[in-house]
Amino acid sequence: MKEFSFKFMYWSWKELILLLFMTFLFVPIAIENLLQKALYVFFEDSLYSGTLTGLLMAIIFTAGVYFIALKPHNLAWRAVGFNTFQSTYWKTIIFWTGFLIVISVVIVILMELLGGTTENTKTESLQNNMGIWSILIAFASAAIISPIYEEIFYRGFLYRWFRVKWGVSAGILLSSIIFMLVHIPTYNTLPINFLTGVVFSWTYEKTGSIYPGIIIHGVFNGIAVALTALG
Repeated sequence: MKEFSFKFMYWSWKELILLLFMTFLFVPIAIENLLQKALYVFFEDSLYSGTLTGLLMAIIFTAGVYFIALKPHNLAWRAVGFNTFQSTYWKTIIFWTGFLIVISVVIVILMELLGGTTENTKTESLQNNMGIWSILIAFASAAIISPIYEEIFYRGFLYRWFRVKWGVSAGILLSSIIFMLVHIPTYNTLPINFLTGVVFSWTYEKTGSIYPGIIIHGVFNGIAVALTALG
């Protein structure tokens, strides 16, 4: 197997513009707004409607990367970071996971002291419906589905595009800003979203693999769901 490299630019502005159109226009309007409202009317529960919306978003983002960025160029998933990484990097994965947990707790405390809140509708729904089924749904959505498709798109495609075009710093900054912006309107968690985006991009840069980011992302989100359920 050839060594992974960020030297090659597989894509043009066309792929970037199409996928950003999907990210900032199609998905927010058609999926997160219109469809989610219809699902909420059907389920009468923001956790269930939000989880199903998240699953559909995962399918759309993954399919978008495949049909826009990979298939037309005869590229395998390896091009967006599905590569093995050295076993010695597990120590770094553990470090970054702990780092993000500690820093996020500090940010949450500061936000609460400033009078803000980090709650959202799915969090409130989970707290109001503490059955095992609701917890499992929330965990699967946050710790499995979201980390996979978000790392494919925001790191595998976006970070690589910006990184090859303008360098490591631009890649980390721009992909993390976009990752932060898509989490609006949960404004009080935006600093956490930006910070996690930086860490996930950095692990991709150092390993050439999105697996470390998926692992850290999944553990981090899973712990957040567990704390919400216990809280």
